[in-house]
Amino acid sequence: MIYEVRTYTLRTGAVPEFEERYEKRLPLRLKHSALGAFWHTEFGPLNQVVHVYPYDDLNHRTRVREALANDRERNAMPGGQDLIVAQEAEIVIPAPFMHPLGSRNYGTGNVYEMRTYTYEPGALPKVLEAWAKAVPQREELSPLAACWTSELGGLNRFTHIWVYKDCNERERIRAASRAPGRNWPPQAGVRPLRQENKLLVPASFSPVR
Repeated sequence: MIYEVRTYTLRTGAVPEFEERYEKRLPLRLKHSALGAFWHTEFGPLNQVVHVYPYDDLNHRTRVREALANDRERNAMPGGQDLIVAQEAEIVIPAPFMHPLGSRNYGTGNVYEMRTYTYEPGALPKVLEAWAKAVPQREELSPLAACWTSELGGLNRFTHIWVYKDCNERERIRAASRAPGRNWPPQAGVRPLRQENKLLVPASFSPVR
C-alpha cells in the first residue's frame, strides 16, 4: 500500500469553487480508484487543498492515471486548472503502526493537524521505532488519522495527522499529552531539521471526516 498526497495551492478565495468542481467530477473519479481524504487548510499555508489517494503500488497508480487521462466524460467537465497556482505530489509509505486511512470513523466537525518533520538522512528508522512504542498511549487522548514517510518527492520527511473535534480540544489534548508519565513526544535520539504544521478541515465529500 502506498499513498499519493497531492497539495494544490489555489488562487486566493478559490477553495470553494475548486471543491465544488471536484465534487461534481468525483463519481467519475471513483470509477477508477478510491479517494482517501480531501482537506483544505484552515491555518498554515492558506488557499491549499490536500487530497490523498491510496494505491496498491506504483504500477496501480500508473494504470489509474492513464485511465483518467483517457476518460472523455470526466475530462469534458470543468476541472480546476485555472484555479491552481502551484502543485506538489508525494508518494508516501504508511508507518507500520498506522491504521489504513478511512478505516475508522472520527465523526463530524473535526479538524486535522498535519505535522511534517524533515530529518537527516538515515534517521527515520529510529523515529519509526520510537513512535511505534509511544503511539498507543498517545491515542488514548485522540486518534492518529495517518502517519507516513516520504518515498518520492521531498525525502526524509515524516508526517503525522491527528484528529480533534475543534481547536479548543487540540489545545487541551496537546497539554495533556505532555503530562508527567505520558512520555510524549517520543524520544528517538534524533531531532528534526525542520518542522511544518497546518490545520486541515475536511471537504463535505471527503471519505475521512
